[in-house]
This record gives sequence, C-alpha cells and structure tokens, in this order.
Amino acid sequence: MKRSDQEMNNLQEKTVKKQFPVTGLSCASCASNVELKLNNYDGVVEAVVNLASQIATIEYLPSQVKPIDLKESIVSIGYDLIIDESASVKEELENLQQNRVKSLRRRTLWSVALSVPLVTISMFFMKIPYVNFIMWAIATPIVVWTGRSFFINGWRQLMHRSANMDTLVALSTGIAYLFSVFNTLLPDFWHNRGLHAHVYFEASGVVIALILVGKLLEEGAKANTSSAIKKLIGLQPKTVIKIAADGSTKEFLIASVKPGDIILIKPGEKIPVDGIVSYGSSYVDESLITGEPVPVLKEHGTTVFAGTINQKGSFHFRAEKVGADTLLSSIIRMVQEAQGSKAPVQKLVDKIALVFVPSVVIISLITLALWMIFGGENGLVQGVMSMVTVLVIACPCALGLATPTAIMVGIGKGAESNILIKDAEALEQTYKMKALLLDKTGTITEGKPTVERIEWLSEQERDRNINILFSLEKVSEHPLADAIVANLKPISASLILDDILSITGKGITGKHKDVRYFAGGNRLIRENKIEVSLEFKKLATRWEEEARTIIYFADSTKVLAVISVTDPIKNNSVKAIQQLQQMGIEVFMVTGDNEKTAAAVAGMTGVNGYKSDMLPSDKADFIKSLQKDGKITGMVGDGINDSQALATADVSIAMGKGSDIAIDAAKMTIISSDLLLIPVAIRLSRNTVKTIRQNLFWAFIYNIIGIPLAAGVLFPINGFLLNPMIAGMAMALSSVSVVSNSLRLKWSK
Repeated sequence: MKRSDQEMNNLQEKTVKKQFPVTGLSCASCASNVELKLNNYDGVVEAVVNLASQIATIEYLPSQVKPIDLKESIVSIGYDLIIDESASVKEELENLQQNRVKSLRRRTLWSVALSVPLVTISMFFMKIPYVNFIMWAIATPIVVWTGRSFFINGWRQLMHRSANMDTLVALSTGIAYLFSVFNTLLPDFWHNRGLHAHVYFEASGVVIALILVGKLLEEGAKANTSSAIKKLIGLQPKTVIKIAADGSTKEFLIASVKPGDIILIKPGEKIPVDGIVSYGSSYVDESLITGEPVPVLKEHGTTVFAGTINQKGSFHFRAEKVGADTLLSSIIRMVQEAQGSKAPVQKLVDKIALVFVPSVVIISLITLALWMIFGGENGLVQGVMSMVTVLVIACPCALGLATPTAIMVGIGKGAESNILIKDAEALEQTYKMKALLLDKTGTITEGKPTVERIEWLSEQERDRNINILFSLEKVSEHPLADAIVANLKPISASLILDDILSITGKGITGKHKDVRYFAGGNRLIRENKIEVSLEFKKLATRWEEEARTIIYFADSTKVLAVISVTDPIKNNSVKAIQQLQQMGIEVFMVTGDNEKTAAAVAGMTGVNGYKSDMLPSDKADFIKSLQKDGKITGMVGDGINDSQALATADVSIAMGKGSDIAIDAAKMTIISSDLLLIPVAIRLSRNTVKTIRQNLFWAFIYNIIGIPLAAGVLFPINGFLLNPMIAGMAMALSSVSVVSNSLRLKWSK
C-alpha cells in the first residue's frame, strides 16, 4: 500500500529520483495504468509517466524498493521498465526505437498500398464476380500483418485485465473483418431473412492504414519535441585525449575519465568534462551553456565546462567533475526531469484516461443494443457498423498527448534559450504571475561591485587601521567585501582578528588587540550607537543620491572611514522591467541597501516600487504580504543569498552563470546574467499553457462530438451515419493535430 504523507515525512532516509524508459505504451490509458501501478508500490514516493517521451520518472526509497521490484511490477501488467542504465543498453534501446519506426514505416506503406485497390473496388467494382473474395484476399494482409501489433497488444492487455487504444483498434477492425468474412462465406444467412449480406473489408483495412499513418506522423512529431535534449546531449564528445604522467597522450572513451586526470584540448574541440586549466591558455565559446556570445579567456586556474567549445589555442586541464556531476549533465538531467513532469491540469486527464477505454467499449455495446432494438430490419448490420465506428473514432491518444507534448516543446525551447524550467507546475504558476520581486545586486545591477572611493577620518587613522579593514573584509563572504579586499590588497597586509561575527544583512565585526571593529551598512552603525561625523553624513548622503552603496568602517565609538561602492545597472535592466510591466506584471526591487541608494536605482529603472534595508527574512515577509493580496508572486535572486525569499515565492527564478547557477534553489534558472530572458520565460510560459488548453479543448471536444456521431445520434433526424473509414481518418488526425499544435511553440516569440 502507498504510505501516508505523515509516514513519508517521518522517514529520515534520502529518496532517489531516477528516470527509466517504459516499453509498450501506446496511449494515455497505458501511461495511466503504469503510473497507477508504480504509485501504489510500497516505497515509491512519486511516479510520473510521460506518454510523449515514454519515460517514467520515479522517486523512491532505496531501502524499501529496488528498481528490479518496480520492473517486475510493471511486467505483471503487460509493459516493461528498462532499469539497466549502461551505455550499451541505452544504445540498444535507441536501435530498437529506430527499428520500430522502420517497421512502422514499412507496415504503413504496405497498408496504404493495399488499401488503395480495396477502396477502389468497394467504390466502383462491386458488381464483378467473386468481388467479396477478392476484397477478403486484399484486406487479410492489412489486418493480419500490418495491423498485427494492435491485436497482439490488445490481447496482452486483456490477459492483464486492462485495456488501451490497441484494444479499441483491435476490437473495431477485428469485428468489421470477421463480420465481413461471415457474410462472404454465409451470405444466405442474411438473404433468407430478406437482407443484403454487406461486407466491410475496406473499412477494416483502411482504418488500420489510416491509424498507422497517424502513428507514423505522430512518431515524427514526437521526435521533434525532444530535439532540445538531443542538442544538449550532442554537446558531449565521445572521446578524450588523456596525458599520462610521462607526458605521452592516448585517446580514451569519455566514460573512462576520472577526477584528477589531465586532459589535452586542441583547437576546435568540445570540452568533455568540467575541470580547471593547468597549462596553456585559449578562448572558449561558452554561449551554448551561459548564453554569453563573447568567448571567455581560459588560463591557469580558471574553470572550464563540459560542452563548451575551444577556439584557437591548446591547453591542458585537470578533470574535476565527470559523468553525471558536470554542469552540462545536470542541465540535461534537469531538462529531462522537467519534460517528464506533469502540469496540475493533467490530473483531470489522468483520471479520465483510466476509465476512457472501458467506457468506450461499454458505449459501443450500448450502441449495438440500441440499433438492434430500434433499428428495424437493418438494425443488426447498422448496429455492428456503428459499434465499430464508435470504437474507431474514440481517441485516448489525443488526450494523453495534449499536455506532455506541449510541456516537452516548451521546456525544450526554454533550454535552447538558456532558461532552465524545473517542472511543469512552474510553467503554470509563471503563467498566473502578477507581481515580481527583483533583487538589486547581481540582478538589476551587474553584480560586480567596485570601490569608487574610500574617505578616512584622517591620514593617521588610515595608516593605523587600513590593515584591520582589509583583514575584516577578507573574512566576509559578502560581494561588497570582495570589492573592498580587491581595492586594498596591493597596499594592505593581513592581520589575525579575534571574535569574528558575520551579521546577516548588516555587516561583520571582529576584535584586534581587544578593540572591536565594525564594517557594514548604516543599520549596523546605528544599532551599535556609533558616532558618525557631520562630514561623513553629508558625504554618504551625496553618494547615496548617486546610487552608490555606502560601507562604514568603525571602532566601537566612531566611524573611521566611509567607502563608496558602485555597481552599474545592467544595460538590459530598464528594457526588461519595461517589458515586464507591459505584460501586466508589477515589478518591485528589494535590497539590503539603504533608502537613498535604493530610491536612486528605482528611479533609474522605473520599477513599480522598492523596499530598502531588507534582511533575507524581510524579503520573504514582503512576498507573503503580496500573496495575501491574492497575487501570484515571483522572486528573482541569486538562488543562495535569497534562498528564503525564493522558497517563499510562488515562482522562484535564479539568475546564474557557469558553476554559480543555483539549479536546486529555484523553480527556474536563467543561465546568464541577462534580465531580458525573464520576459522571454514568462511569454514561453503563457504560450505553453495556452497551447495545453487548446490541445485539451480540442481533444475533449473531438471525443465529445465524435463518439455520439459515430453511434448514429443524427440518424433519426437526417439519416446521417458516420463511415468507419472517415472515423479512422479523424482518429488518426486528432493525435497528429495535437502534437503539431504543440510543435508550433518552437516558432512562437
């Protein structure tokens, strides 16, 4: 039995989240059956099965359940879970998929080729001798050979007391075929009752041909939905050149690389794993990872990332992160998991999918019964054909593909634009977002602060305390401290400080020779009742009005120095904020900086409002206040310092670059410093959700209108009966149209 949430919360063990290919899926009912089986297994926290990618994403407790247990569970209901993660098995799966598509293409071509004469005869040559036997001979290879997979899978489902789309196709075409065989061999059964012995070989053959055509088109369209993942995987080279201890070089498969190996990179080569340059230098194109178009200089001590492309120089680097630990692998893994996730709206679809096929079978039997009762002398014949048409036209695939295909394309398009979206729920929440908070430093501004000026109380104080200021800031982790350290490093020396205390959002304090020193913002100085000279107050006020950040350095009685730090506003910040506001989103700036500096930056960028002197908890509280007003609220930060605010927000967006991207801290990560990508992400979210709703609308409407039409609801009014061949064409096109509509996202702006 599935554990309760409370029981799961009581477990201290860390869960494992993995993706496994599932074979045998043909429609939404299949995916729902597998998902239900997995979620009911003891030890499984959550399982999501994606019909479009044929992947099961399973989070489980390894002490309670093993992948082999899950595999046996899935095999028991007629499907299979591929748990072997070796490269050879992955390659074998790809080959099997390619062979499956080749077989599908071959069977489709033969079914279409045989259906053409079948339809021609049924339309123009029904008077020729032995016409029924000729049509039987042509229809048999279509049903028995090209359509065999429907009957095999349908029988397998029946043996496991389940049903799917193959069940509907097998029942409909099988009934039409066997009914026609009976009428061909025993026409007198009907003639003796004053009825004509109709045959429907063309219906059974053409329906299979049309459904195979639809499946072939669907396979091609689904392959396009995963093109983003294929591009990312294509960034990984297959082999590397290792440098041995004696200086010799040899080529190895990338799987053999271990941390600490020295690797040679030649001009034009892709970098295979993450590492640190140990010899030589070159410029590396990191645009496919970070989105920045300008090649980056890599020299001794700098980091290189898997998937980036070396330019003209050669260098050696020491492997640091290999295999699944590289930045590129983590991006690929995140995109795959996101593409396999489900939007909240999918829950309704899943419930419908579980009962869809059995419901259609029941409706088809009711249709037959009603025709036999009220249909008159042709009631049985027309009832059989109406039953067949109901089975043919019902399409669980359109429902099953509506959401996952749109999500796969949307998240893939985001990845190609350097926007990593963690799951489908984040897409849906972003669509609803009404307010967005932007952290100032590193989001609106460059995040590369530099010291513009240091004003000391006197020359004597400078000479006496400059090394203390340097040493105090050196142990701080704040970006502004780094700027001060970089400025003072050429003229200062480190000292040993005691009783160091970092005060979040305020500054840092420490002792030297029993004297306590402080470095931080105005709040730190004010709370410790430290005197600020009138000259320093005027100077600080002027700098703050120029959008400078002020750092005070003081002992326990007076401020010894005031420091002006500048952090330029990014070129695209103003344009991005304008675009967000045009999209109907309120934009707020939040910062730990002082009121005057915050007001100056807010004035320059045109945000709707701002909050200054904010601690991390204050940012989270501000988000809660907006949420209380009923606003779906987003937060943009660095994913680390703003983790509390990001966790509180409905939509959390981390701005990152290179190894600093906080993939685990946010629902969405922008792999660059470009704020303009946030409006792009919101537009992508809106387009994706709109596409999902369009797909679901048409999938539901198609079945709601199609099934009653197929049953003959209009026959008493105007004599209209839907031809099974037309129903087959409509069924095939419904899935293709849903996938094609999703693919339109690729070209949306």
